[in-house]
Amino acid sequence: MELRQLEYFVAVAEEANFTRAAARVHISQSGVSAQIRSLERELGAELIDRSGGTATLTTAGEAALIQARATLAAAGAVRQSVDDVSGLLRGRVRVGMVTACTVPQLFDALARFHAAHPGVELALQEDNSDRLVAAVRAGDLDLALVGVAARAPDGLESMVVIDEPIVAAVPPEHPLAAHEKATLAQVCAHPIISLPHGTGIRAVFDRDCAGVGLSPSIMLQASAPDAVADLAARGVGVAILSASMIETYRDRLTAVELTDSTTSALLALVWTPNPSAAPAKLVSMAESAFGVASP
Repeated sequence: MELRQLEYFVAVAEEANFTRAAARVHISQSGVSAQIRSLERELGAELIDRSGGTATLTTAGEAALIQARATLAAAGAVRQSVDDVSGLLRGRVRVGMVTACTVPQLFDALARFHAAHPGVELALQEDNSDRLVAAVRAGDLDLALVGVAARAPDGLESMVVIDEPIVAAVPPEHPLAAHEKATLAQVCAHPIISLPHGTGIRAVFDRDCAGVGLSPSIMLQASAPDAVADLAARGVGVAILSASMIETYRDRLTAVELTDSTTSALLALVWTPNPSAAPAKLVSMAESAFGVASP
């Protein structure tokens, strides 16, 4: 009897399907079937009823499942004990990042973590900030770099890495470019190009506009800040971005301060409280890379 056979058996029992179980353990369906057949021959009993549309446990299978889970947990504990002594980390860390947000410090932390802990699988997922925060809350992600308005999400540990206002960005020939400052009403008199709902910048803009009684008409939306900036530089409309987002477009865009924008746009790393060893180590490396300590 081998641990992998028990792992495959548990996967089939929990998924109630050989195909899904095979995808979960990253081998072929035929490989899963062969290993479970071998386990059944060794135990002298059928564990899985294959006669229906789903893979269901036999009476023997139900009894075996309890012990199989306990055996796998015990084996995992043995490995963790040895890893703790030797300083090794294993497992998987699931990281989220706001779509099209290139953040060298996060990439530096991921590279350092991978070099220091090659036994840990890293998974990177891009999405808008609202969905990333929800995924961290649900336990589907271990940590995520997100854009938020005013403050980090409640109920999660967080480290703010950027705190800045939003600005309007226009090409030099635009009427607003002649002024260093403008009100939201003056900006909203022009076509607006913005990031979509679910992003921190958009949340800030919508909140500030609502605060002064404005309902801005968004002409175009783009998920990538570079796309928003590039469209504005081509004269399509006024871009709403944070100051740092237009740095590389300073030769084509002029930043106009919004005098009645009062909400900060934050870029923050968020993670679940009391993270396990591997995510906690990555958070520590991210703190070092960003040069910011969590509260």
